[in-house]
Amino acid sequence: MKKMMRLSLFVVLAVFLVSGPAAFAQTAQTDIETLKKSAPKVYIDCGICDIEYIKTEITFVNYVRDRKEAEVHILITTQSTGGGGREYTLSFSGQNEFLGVDDTVKYFSNQTDTEDEVRKGLVKTIKMGLMTYVAKRPISSRIAVSYAEEKKTQAVVDKWKSWVFSLSAHGYFNGEKSYEYQSFGGNFSANRVTPDIKIRLGLSASYNNNIYRYGGDSIKSNQQSYYFDGLVVKSINEHWSVGGYLNASSSTYSNIRFGLSPAPAIEYNFFPYSQSTRRQLRFLYKLGFNIVRYRDETIYLKTKENLWKESLSVSLDVREKWGTISASLSGSHYFHDFSKNNLNAFGTVQLNLFKGLNAFVLGGGSRIRDQLALVKGEASLEEIILQRRQLETTYSYFFMFGLSYTFGSIYTNVVNPRFGSTGSGGMSVIIN
Repeated sequence: MKKMMRLSLFVVLAVFLVSGPAAFAQTAQTDIETLKKSAPKVYIDCGICDIEYIKTEITFVNYVRDRKEAEVHILITTQSTGGGGREYTLSFSGQNEFLGVDDTVKYFSNQTDTEDEVRKGLVKTIKMGLMTYVAKRPISSRIAVSYAEEKKTQAVVDKWKSWVFSLSAHGYFNGEKSYEYQSFGGNFSANRVTPDIKIRLGLSASYNNNIYRYGGDSIKSNQQSYYFDGLVVKSINEHWSVGGYLNASSSTYSNIRFGLSPAPAIEYNFFPYSQSTRRQLRFLYKLGFNIVRYRDETIYLKTKENLWKESLSVSLDVREKWGTISASLSGSHYFHDFSKNNLNAFGTVQLNLFKGLNAFVLGGGSRIRDQLALVKGEASLEEIILQRRQLETTYSYFFMFGLSYTFGSIYTNVVNPRFGSTGSGGMSVIIN
C-alpha cells in the first residue's frame, strides 16, 4: 500500500514538473494576448518605411490595414537635411476614442547611417510617440520605461562648416548578339545648408554608346552630356526667400556646345516653411540671361545667341490623412520674341475615398514653342529611331489613373518572411 502511495506521489510530481512550466507559460501567453486585444489600433502611413520591421519590433499595439479602422494614425513625411541625411516628421493623430489626442515628433538620420541604423532610430521614435495612447489601455501594465543618463560630451566643432561633399561614378554594360550598350557617368556635389542659407552645387557627365548589328552592318550611336547646376538661397522669414541659379551645359542631343544661364530668383510660400513636410504653396519667379553656343546651325539660322528669359511657377503639395495632392504650373518666355514660350502643367492626386477604396490620378503636359536649338534640316530615319537629336514638337503629355480596393480582416500584426517578403529591407535583382 505504501509503495502504491509513493508511486502515485511520484507520478503527480513528475506530471507537475513536466506540465507546470508549460502551463504557466501558456497562461502568461494567454494573458498577453488578452491584453493585446484592447491595445490601440494603429495605421502607419509611410511609403518608404520598413513596415514589417516595425511590426516585429513594436508588438504592444494592433496594426490595421485601413486608416479608418485605426485609433492612432501615424503619418510619416520626410525631407532632406543639409548634411545629406533626412528629417522624419511623425504626426500622430488620434481617432475614435483618442479623437483630439494629437502629437508630432521628429527623427533625424545622418548621411552615413546604414539602413539598419535608420530603421532602428525610426522605431525608437515611433515607440515614444505611441506611449500617450498605450498608457490609456491595460497593456500599459506590461510596458517598462527606462532612462539612459546623458553622458557628458565636449562641444563638437564642425571643421567642414556645414559643407557636405559627394563623389560617384558608374559604368553599365548590356548586350547580346545583335546589340550592345555601354554607359559611363560621374557626379560631384558640394552642399551647405543652414537655417539662413542653402548652397547646392552639382557637376555631372555622361556618355552612352549603342551598337546595332543587322545583316552584317553595324550602326553606332552615342550621346554625351555635361551639366553644372548651382543654387544659392537666402532665407528672409517664414514665407520669403531670395537667391539665384547658375546653370551650364553641353549636350550632343540638345545641339548645345556650350550654354550658361545665370538667373536671380525670389520665392513666396503661402504656408510657413516649417510646415513644408505637410503642405506647401510656393510662387517662384526667375529672371535669366542665356548665353548659348550651338553645335550645328539651328532652324533659325543661328550658331550662337544671348537671350533674356523670365519664368514663373506655382507649386502645391499637400499630404493629409485623406490623401495627397501635388500640382505645379509653370510658364516662361524670351523677351526678344514673346511667341517663343513654354507652358507646363503637372498634377497627381491620391485619395482615400472610403474604407478600403483608394484612387489616384497622375498626369501632365507641355505646350512647347521655344525649341531654339533645333538643328536645321530634316532628321534622317536613323537619327529619329536612335534618338540622336531632339526633334520639333509643339506639345507633350502623359496620363494615368487607377483604383484599388482591399477587404477582409482589418488586422495585419503577423509577419511571415518565408520565401521572401516585401518591406524586409533587403534587395532583389531580376534580370530577364
